Amino acid sequence: MNAPLPTTLRFDIQGLAQAVAHSPATDALRCQFSQPHWDILAGYMQPFALNSGQVLMEQGALDRTLYFVENGTLSVHYEDEKARVRMALVGAGTVLGEGAFFSHLPRAATVHASTPCKLWCLTPVRYLELANRHSPIALELTVAMGSVMAKRLYNRARRVAVT
Repeated sequence: MNAPLPTTLRFDIQGLAQAVAHSPATDALRCQFSQPHWDILAGYMQPFALNSGQVLMEQGALDRTLYFVENGTLSVHYEDEKARVRMALVGAGTVLGEGAFFSHLPRAATVHASTPCKLWCLTPVRYLELANRHSPIALELTVAMGSVMAKRLYNRARRVAVT
């Protein structure tokens, strides 16, 4: 059973900016954005919350949305053709969905909220609008996401987190 989220839950892009700046994760998103850049990016993203146990994405789904984790922990589960399951945990300051975003392939894993989470999503259409109107911000974001994906692919235990 899912617990309800607090009714006073508020979203501010500054929370995501702080999570990114202070994340100790090796695969954290590393963007060199100033506050005005974060404010511009916020205009292209949609904030939302997940309760513990809710599904963010399903393995095999045809969706290219990017998810930025402001707080909380998500578990990533990959099941191969022999029914073997690999798992990784992803926390604040990281991004999910970069694999499908770059490859245009189905989702590589299923992701559940392990704890209540605050997330921000960026769809491919909104990303293209960002790229057309604020190309330096889109480029910095693309480089940072590529770095996250490269670090995850390089680390065998983190490879499952490429969704």
